[in-house]
Amino acid sequence: VVLLDEISELLAEMAVAAGAAMNQATQALLNADLSTAAAVISGDDHIDELTSEVERRCYDAAALQQPVATDLRLVIGSLRISSALERMGDLAVHVAKQARLRYPNSSIPNELRATFAELGALEDAIAAKTAAVISTKDLSLGPDIEKYDEEVDRLHRELFTTVPSPPWSPGVAAAIDATLPSPSYERYADHA
Repeated sequence: VVLLDEISELLAEMAVAAGAAMNQATQALLNADLSTAAAVISGDDHIDELTSEVERRCYDAAALQQPVATDLRLVIGSLRISSALERMGDLAVHVAKQARLRYPNSSIPNELRATFAELGALEDAIAAKTAAVISTKDLSLGPDIEKYDEEVDRLHRELFTTVPSPPWSPGVAAAIDATLPSPSYERYADHA
C-alpha cells in the first residue's frame, strides 16, 4: 500500500508540474517571453523523469506486491494517468515553442489576448483539480474538470469562428499564428 501511496504522490506532482508548465507557456505566448518559453521546454525533462519513476514504481508494485482487485486497477490506472500527464507537459512545450515563433512580437494579436489568457487560466484550474483528485481520491471533484474542459472546447471553437470572420483585420499570418496553439490547449484539457 505504501508503494501505491508513493505513486499517487508522484502523479499529483506531475499534475502540478504540467499545470505550471502550461501556465508559464501561456505567459510566454502572451508576452513573447523567450526565457520563460525556454524554461518550459527544458522543464519538460522533469515531467518525463517523473513519468519514468511512476512507471518503475508501478512495475515494482506489480512484481513485489502482486496486487489484485482495487490495487491492481490503481497500478494499471496510474500507468495510464502518468502517460496523460506526460502528454500534458508536451502540449505545454508546443505552446512555448509557438511563443518563440514571432519574437520579439507576440504571436497572439490583441484581439485574442483575452481568449488565450482565459484558456491559460482554465488549464491552470484543470491541472489543480486533477492534482486534487489524484491526491485526495475525491471523485466529486471530477465534474469540475469536465466543466473546465467544456469551457476550453467552447473557446477553441469560438477562436476558429472568430479568426476567419469579418472584421478580422490582423491578416493571414496572424490568423495562422493564433490558431496553431489552440489545439494544444484543447488536447491538454482532454488529457486532464
